[in-house]
Amino acid sequence: MHDELTKRINKLGLQNIKRHIFLCCDQTKPKCCTQEAGLIAWEYLKNRLEELNLSQHGNIYRTKANCLRVCIQGPIAVVYPDAIWYHSCSPDTLELIIQQHLIKGLPVKEYMLGPV
Repeated sequence: MHDELTKRINKLGLQNIKRHIFLCCDQTKPKCCTQEAGLIAWEYLKNRLEELNLSQHGNIYRTKANCLRVCIQGPIAVVYPDAIWYHSCSPDTLELIIQQHLIKGLPVKEYMLGPV
């Protein structure tokens, strides 16, 4: 493996990631929510994970997705490796997801997409 790539992997702590949350926001063509609502949710998620020191240590990774293709009742999020999808990811909902799912591993059933 290339030395620079190895350095980057180690710097990001990729080997330590337990969960990765993707949030549909800042869409090219907003469909599931307004662009403003998506960006507010993204800023909340990003800042909150940093406040809780979850992103700096590589335990929780976050990615801003242009579109997760659900296109209704957004912002939409998905948490891997659990493959749990969420709707209505406002800051309040994201706080529940952070506290219950990302930290404790307990999905937030009331915001899950699909069968519970």
